[in-house]
Amino acid sequence: MNATTVRPVVSKSDEKKFIKFQWAPYAGNPHWVPPMLMDRRKLIDRKGNPFYKHAVMELYLAEREGKVVGRIGAIVNDNHNREHGENIGFFGFFECIDDQSVANALFDAAKKWLKAKGVTAMRGPASPSVNDEYGLLIDGFDRPPSVLMTYNPPYYQTLVEKYGFTKAQDLFAYYIHKDKVFNEKFKRISDTVLRRETLKIRQLDMKKFDEDVRLVREMYSRGWSKNWGEVPMTEDEFNYVAKDLKMIVDPRLVIIAESRGKPVGFGMTLPDLNQVLIHNRHGWLIPGILRVLLFKKKIDRVRIVMLGVLPEYANTGIGAALFYETGRRCVESGYPHGEASWVNEGNVMMNRGAQLMQGTIDKRYRIYQMPL
Repeated sequence: MNATTVRPVVSKSDEKKFIKFQWAPYAGNPHWVPPMLMDRRKLIDRKGNPFYKHAVMELYLAEREGKVVGRIGAIVNDNHNREHGENIGFFGFFECIDDQSVANALFDAAKKWLKAKGVTAMRGPASPSVNDEYGLLIDGFDRPPSVLMTYNPPYYQTLVEKYGFTKAQDLFAYYIHKDKVFNEKFKRISDTVLRRETLKIRQLDMKKFDEDVRLVREMYSRGWSKNWGEVPMTEDEFNYVAKDLKMIVDPRLVIIAESRGKPVGFGMTLPDLNQVLIHNRHGWLIPGILRVLLFKKKIDRVRIVMLGVLPEYANTGIGAALFYETGRRCVESGYPHGEASWVNEGNVMMNRGAQLMQGTIDKRYRIYQMPL
């Protein structure tokens, strides 16, 4: 058997190989959505991406007879460890041929680097963080992923578990349909909350985009920090992401709840651009943009990316009102299908909200961990 060598990514040429290898395991797979090459470059840009101001990462390529057969990233996110009082590192960007020896060599390289950094456990996949691409798909391979969600071949689960990783948490993607989402109980709850909390729900104001982004960031930082594994983005990270989202967002579907004039919660739902980008097989920028512009009106699916309220309003029912308003706006805007994702299995409020919308678990993702 030919030996597998694993080496760090040290040049622009290596980075190109690292990015392009993602296409190899999905050759002929009709459900995989090719990423935009430009987005891949931004995700691993350790100089330009503000995530790396508080994190360090090493990327590796696995090669056999000069041919790339796998890749992985090893990441230490200082903000995660500070937020949760942990001392862990992450693996991410994992792609591999169906060969356990190659996977083992990649995980060995990541483990060695992380141990040298002094961390005591390895968790993942996180590419590179909880706020980017997170989790390994373990159920739902026969359907394409929604926008900004991950996809992988079924055999990855075997490669990961045979190496010794065990489950840390599962993440759910709920499928929601307009014919099931509305019922009298749901509407009655929403109407009651609107009256009782003097609640006003408005859409994103594109003329005051920066101001509304700041409001959402402040609520996000306060409302999400205590969820399992969640790490609030820094101001630079949030603005970095918002700049990209501004080009694809439907302002009708980004909503802000105000109780007695005070912002108390928000929801962000995105049109599922993957319905268009799945046909951009090479990940090129211009063809991808053209496809979005030409076929955006054919998109009939959305993804509820974030929805929540400030901690002090957690038991007021405002979350249910936000769910109801999200569903109403999606249907009125011509999106009969939706996905609420991802939802951590331990997040009681979000799971109840998805179930209140008559959602059913459509895909399941897993976060793994092992001690070092």
